[in-house]
Amino acid sequence: MTKLKCIAVDDEPLALDIIEDYVSKVPFLELIKRTENAIEALQMVQAGGVDLVFLDIQMPELTGIQFLKIANGKSNYIFTTAYSQYALESYDLNVSDYLLKPIAFDRFYKAVEKVHNQLKVGQPAENAIQPLLTPATAVAPANPIQDFIFVKTEHKIQKIELDNILYIEGLKDYISIFTKTERVITLQNMKKMDETLPKGQFIRVHKSYIIALDKIESIERSRISIGEKVIPIGDTYRDEFFRHIDNKNI
Repeated sequence: MTKLKCIAVDDEPLALDIIEDYVSKVPFLELIKRTENAIEALQMVQAGGVDLVFLDIQMPELTGIQFLKIANGKSNYIFTTAYSQYALESYDLNVSDYLLKPIAFDRFYKAVEKVHNQLKVGQPAENAIQPLLTPATAVAPANPIQDFIFVKTEHKIQKIELDNILYIEGLKDYISIFTKTERVITLQNMKKMDETLPKGQFIRVHKSYIIALDKIESIERSRISIGEKVIPIGDTYRDEFFRHIDNKNI
């Protein structure tokens, strides 16, 4: 049996002990290195020959997210962390799975088996973070149906049903998502939000506004009415918006 060559990277020796013990129990895994030094691990990955990296996120010299960005797609990764809030931040990285400490062996096995099965058929490991948020760049199944997003607010990660969104307003340092029942404030920027929302359902009409097309009540000159809100159509976005409207036969 061909084994996956693995390295474990964590600044906590006890966490490394657990990963080493779990790897020893899985026939298709081989631990070739355990290290508390993220720079050393990065050099090994860049040199090639590493199939799977167990990677902590919170490390002193180099965070796990910085590690992945520098590695630029080499190897497969399973995040190991005690902090669940990093799940959203890592959604757009090529991560196979996300294990929350303390890690149970059955959950560990499920994660590594997924990577093993994907590599056996010559496919990249499925992005385990993708169900949290489905941006245009995320790995997704054929003909995906996107009906919600998650956004990070001040104290939590909040799920928002797309059908409930009326419009989104961009301000200097944050954006406001106006739904049928509430206003949700998040630090995400307008460009990223525009890329995240499904085309054909939402459109940017101004540098400060994205609207839900099916929530438009009327259009008068260069103004869109959604409920009691009147939204301007910016010159930069005017032609594209009206082309879209014409295609919808509104």
